[in-house]
Amino acid sequence: MDSAATANVKTTGTGKTRDRGLSAYRALPGVPDELVTADGTLRPLWQPLIDHLQSLTDEGLTRATGRADQYLRDSGVFYRQYGSGQSVERPWPLSHVPVLIDEADWAELTPALIQRADLLEKVMADLYGDNRLVAEGHLPAALVAGNPEWLRPLVGVRPASGHFLHFVAFEIGRGPDGRWWVLADRTQAPSGAGYALENRVATSRAYTDVFAGQNIHRLAAFFREFRDALLGLRGARDGRVAIMTPGPLNETYFEQAWIARYMGVSLVQGEDLTVADGRLMVRTVSGLRALDVLWRRLDGSYADPLELDPASRIGTPGMVAVLRQGGLTMVNSLGSGVLETRALMAFLPKLSLHLTGTKLAMPNIATWWCGSRAEQAQVMAARARLVLSPALGTGLPFDRQGESIPGATLTPEELAQRLAQEGPDLVAQEAVTLSTTPALIDGRIVPRPMSLRVFLARTPTGWQVMQGGFARIGASTDPTALAMQRGGSAADVWIVSKDEVPAISMVPPADAPDRRSVPGALPTRAADNLYWLGRYVERTEGIIRLLRARHIRLAEGGRAALPLQKLMDAVLKGYGVDGAAGLPPGLLDTLGAAVATAGQVRDRFSPDGWSALNDLDKTARRMAGNVTPGDDAARALSALLRKLAGFSGLVHENMYRFFGWRFLSIGRQLERSSSLTGALAAFADTKAAAGGLDLCIELGDSVLTHRRRFSVASSRESVIELLALDPMNPRSLRHLFDGLNEQVQTLPGAATHGQLSPLGRAMLRCQVDIATATPDTLTTAALQDMRGKIAGISDLLTEAYLR
Repeated sequence: MDSAATANVKTTGTGKTRDRGLSAYRALPGVPDELVTADGTLRPLWQPLIDHLQSLTDEGLTRATGRADQYLRDSGVFYRQYGSGQSVERPWPLSHVPVLIDEADWAELTPALIQRADLLEKVMADLYGDNRLVAEGHLPAALVAGNPEWLRPLVGVRPASGHFLHFVAFEIGRGPDGRWWVLADRTQAPSGAGYALENRVATSRAYTDVFAGQNIHRLAAFFREFRDALLGLRGARDGRVAIMTPGPLNETYFEQAWIARYMGVSLVQGEDLTVADGRLMVRTVSGLRALDVLWRRLDGSYADPLELDPASRIGTPGMVAVLRQGGLTMVNSLGSGVLETRALMAFLPKLSLHLTGTKLAMPNIATWWCGSRAEQAQVMAARARLVLSPALGTGLPFDRQGESIPGATLTPEELAQRLAQEGPDLVAQEAVTLSTTPALIDGRIVPRPMSLRVFLARTPTGWQVMQGGFARIGASTDPTALAMQRGGSAADVWIVSKDEVPAISMVPPADAPDRRSVPGALPTRAADNLYWLGRYVERTEGIIRLLRARHIRLAEGGRAALPLQKLMDAVLKGYGVDGAAGLPPGLLDTLGAAVATAGQVRDRFSPDGWSALNDLDKTARRMAGNVTPGDDAARALSALLRKLAGFSGLVHENMYRFFGWRFLSIGRQLERSSSLTGALAAFADTKAAAGGLDLCIELGDSVLTHRRRFSVASSRESVIELLALDPMNPRSLRHLFDGLNEQVQTLPGAATHGQLSPLGRAMLRCQVDIATATPDTLTTAALQDMRGKIAGISDLLTEAYLR
């Protein structure tokens, strides 16, 4: 960087600045840089951010970047890394320096991107309509007919909305000449928009003062307009909008759940959907409910195993038939993956002239269709620099579906041989040297290659371009390391204006039409997972309390407590838990089941609730290898119990009181009722080991209450009265059954024309039984019989709502 640039850098209060590698920062030879010009001059756009970075002490910089990382951890942001046949959730790799782009430069990109989106819409309409482009020789027939992403059953199917594409993205990069180039088209199910917003929140927390002091365009307006556009596509006021996910194991599932929550729409899987009366329906606890708009996030061929890929287990049979009848708006239309074929890019410049009469305003990365002759392929190979592509991070050339052919470098002869092995239809792409942008590595600012994903959403007024994007930053100067699977990172993109920009949120304007989505459509799968989440969490708490009681007695009484310990071990064994261990694997398995179940419904949890449950699981697994039986285990279990209480409090205080919360609560109450009846039957039996009555009071978290209510020592009568019959004790069976009956009566179909459902009758009988019982009549046999009735209630609930 030249001396003039460094001389303008602001100083700290002590008069000192920190270079952070800026004096040595240079654009790579022949490569444009976003921070500095070719002669090393700092671009004025970056001055405030660079001043701020240089003004921070090392500790201040660590705190700033730590705020961003902490936000991402608390929000549960992750990506799924694949390798060696396994997938692992990894922390989100944020690059702590955003990419800055001047608003004037962005304004030049916007119409070019809109032009490209319109062109792809026209191509899509032809490929699934008249197919004149192939018939007239503008596209090779093999490029379309031989492409697995061209879905023949969709030919002739016109979209209900009138448009095939509603949400697209483009990978762009700045080439050596300073111009932006399109590196790839994303039309199938573009990902990254949600991550872009998370990057924004995290980065703004790192640099609060800088962000607030600059005129940076907000991202919320883009999501708000697209949400309103989706709601506007509903066929009726009670129509529904949903996002279709492949499931929690998908690498971008976090983003799918996050967007669903952010935009206020349902997140569904293929098993949640069915076809009835020509409509796509959601299986909900209230019965079938029609879907009008479905934003899919899975590949089109997986959407319908009946007419597309029969091996799919994540689609819905009959979905194509619904589209034929115009009963559903699909975002984007099935078959749009054909537009992502890299070979198609070779024809887009001429197709633009043919279909629109205009040239492409933003050029493609140089692409050649190698056709069906090895001789032609040799010519193309000689023209293209067939090396690892900095733009795409994959080997060249590609087959017609865009899959890379292995090999970092191919000679013309090798390419001809590959043609003979792989088939004739190949495409070669020229390697593009991308611009670099500053990245913060070990406290120093260094240049790293960068590409940018930009998102466009169709609204009633036309395409809207996100005023920002999702930047990929290379792990090193090697331009092939952009992908996060290869060590790359993600950065926020700031579009900086000279003028003040409005602060826009997801809240609609006061004069906007009422477009609230319809509540209450809880999918059956979500209800089932919430119910079992409640049971697993409560079961975890019960196991922790019983284990803690055992280890406390081991520490205090040693072998003197052996008879009661044996009885506790027998009860724990029924849960698959080894009572002799400090933190036994059976406890971790139950807790892990709770986390896995919660992962199925992340769109229905606050980030704080998810973070609390994850923190509990990680803490337990970290402790497991270091805890010894006795006092050490008791202390560790107490710590876990406090963390579990934190999760329970967050859910109880923050979760919306509708069907999701009800099923979660029913799960907890049923599990607590079952464990409490089991504990009373085992430890309050007249023949139980000494100390069993006090243990019951301890397990019921009612020690202080018993002391206040009963001035005498514990007896079977006092224990049964307090833990089974007292309606004022929130831990008693009476209180639990009263709450359960209230919850069951609010579920759909609980009563028809005044007649209770089988579930309602069973629940009412249990409530009456406990309300009319006395300590004398509530014998051990009666408690065991009641536990069986609780299991029957669970079966009836499952039969009525969870299948």
